[in-house]
Amino acid sequence: MLGTLSVELATQLHNIIAYWQNYTPDETHGGFLGKIDNDNNATPEAPKGSVLNARILWSFSAAYNLQPDDAALQMAHRAYEYICRYFIDPEFGGVYWSVDFKGEKLDTKKQVYASAFTIYALSEYYRASGLKEARDQAISLYQLLVKKSYDVDKTGYMEAFTHDWQPIGDLRLSAKDANEKKTMNTHLHVLEAYTNLYRIWPDKKLRIQIQTLIGNFFDHFIDPETNHLVLFFDEDWNCKSDTISYGHDIEATWLLLEAAEVINDTVWEEDIEEMCIQVADATITGLDTDGGLWYEYEPTEDHLVKEKHWWVQAEAMVGFFNAWQISRDQKYLDIVVKSWAFVKDKILDHKKGEWFWGIKADGSIMPGEDKVGLWKCPYHNSRACIEIIRRIGMRST
Repeated sequence: MLGTLSVELATQLHNIIAYWQNYTPDETHGGFLGKIDNDNNATPEAPKGSVLNARILWSFSAAYNLQPDDAALQMAHRAYEYICRYFIDPEFGGVYWSVDFKGEKLDTKKQVYASAFTIYALSEYYRASGLKEARDQAISLYQLLVKKSYDVDKTGYMEAFTHDWQPIGDLRLSAKDANEKKTMNTHLHVLEAYTNLYRIWPDKKLRIQIQTLIGNFFDHFIDPETNHLVLFFDEDWNCKSDTISYGHDIEATWLLLEAAEVINDTVWEEDIEEMCIQVADATITGLDTDGGLWYEYEPTEDHLVKEKHWWVQAEAMVGFFNAWQISRDQKYLDIVVKSWAFVKDKILDHKKGEWFWGIKADGSIMPGEDKVGLWKCPYHNSRACIEIIRRIGMRST
């Protein structure tokens, strides 16, 4: 079973990387196109997002680090050069949210989430390229986040700022998010970024930041009664939502354990392993009979958002594989296999490449969504392939 899974995911990783190599470079204005639809029709004048470009950089770098390939490394170089030239703010530091198709500044707010993904990507790129400037840039962005965004009194990171790091009225990542100062999503990806940075720069203060972030999840984000994650808080850590995000629940489990393992904190590892099983079991309630994982649930209205998004399925595969590795309970591995079967059947675009954004309750493709866009990136699906391939390989050695 594991051998077949590894082979299939290796093929899928190759296909994902090939898609982004073949369809997404912007040969006119540099970097990568900002929008491509399900029929692979590009919108050449679409804005270009810092999150999309950071995730492209991470994916090509991570694919190269798993299986060295000159073409992937060249794409990583392309992404790195574009980010440095157009997204890094040379005056105030940090990362612009978006630029236009020519690279001109568009949305200059400093979203901590975007800086986190850039740190994450630069760290991975340094591992692939050995370029000292990339490592230095990642460290600089980290130090700026601690200086400008970290809440020294109450811990945690404020969500967003103006271009010159002043308070901003609209803190949201997207229109669907609550306008609150501290969010689970941003903290999860700050943790992810710092973990990857620690791999290339094992700094003592960075280690403390990672430990504090892990503590934030146990103190605030993980609801001990439901074992689901709370998404939004004000700056004083007062809860501001009850929405359940199944994809974030299962994604957080393995990212938290990875963080503790990378900094070699055995005390946290033990607590996190127990949490991984508890949250995985809570996430099972969001699984449909076909193996797909639903998007969100609103307890107050008893409303299940009956959509199955690509990234949620990718995180389910890794998170439940992680639960199986911890517990050796076959039910978790069975979920992984069934989840991958669902992805192959419903989410992969076998004719035109990449993964669809998602499907609706009736099994139809969600209309009007991107194949490539500000949020539709190669990161979740390529990472799921890379993580499981790596974990199966480690088990067999």
